Amino acid sequence: MKITREFCPGDRYVYDFGLCSYEKGWAQVDTAQDASYFGTWANPTRLMIFSYCEGDTTLKEAGSPEEFAAELREIDAWNRANGYAPARIDPGFDQAMRLSFEALALADMLH
Repeated sequence: MKITREFCPGDRYVYDFGLCSYEKGWAQVDTAQDASYFGTWANPTRLMIFSYCEGDTTLKEAGSPEEFAAELREIDAWNRANGYAPARIDPGFDQAMRLSFEALALADMLH
């Protein structure tokens, strides 16, 4: 998996309504730790996962659908183990996005 890290001060809303918006193919990965300073998004078409935490950004680019799904399952496992409840993917009202996650065998992680 290719990982790119950067520092971009601000808050998560820059990504919610911009680079990681539903219109651009991204779904929010909801956890109990979500806040203005933290968020995670997943793009099932581009097989990418983006995280923002207090200005630190991490972009993970999976080399295969299996690697992408495994990384989302790892995010879920980490959140459960650390008391942040299960991670859930919110495809919004986008049926095509929902079907993309289902095709990756991630239906159980969808809202």
